[in-house]
Amino acid sequence: MYAIVEIAGQQFKVQKDQMVYVHRLSDAEGASVTFDKVLLVDNNGDVKVGKPVLSGAAVTGKVVSHLKGDKVIVFKKKRRKGYQKSNGHRQSFTKIQIEDIKA
Repeated sequence: MYAIVEIAGQQFKVQKDQMVYVHRLSDAEGASVTFDKVLLVDNNGDVKVGKPVLSGAAVTGKVVSHLKGDKVIVFKKKRRKGYQKSNGHRQSFTKIQIEDIKA
């Protein structure tokens, strides 16, 4: 059984007991979170598709930790002008363990 759910503006395919890295959520570590924007649920071939979301469907999970991703280097350069600029960025993520899918 899997579901396609929208979390923090992005769509994820999730299954029970799966770890998902999403954009930083404001919930505390160890807190239980519920996502009600479920777009699709597949229960062993029985597919339910929402228009755009399924009413009554929900995915529950637990916030495991907050962490930062790998550093991404942004390098800008204009050739023959002597202009070059380097900048770095680390995205904040939240690690979520999916506990249950209700269709």
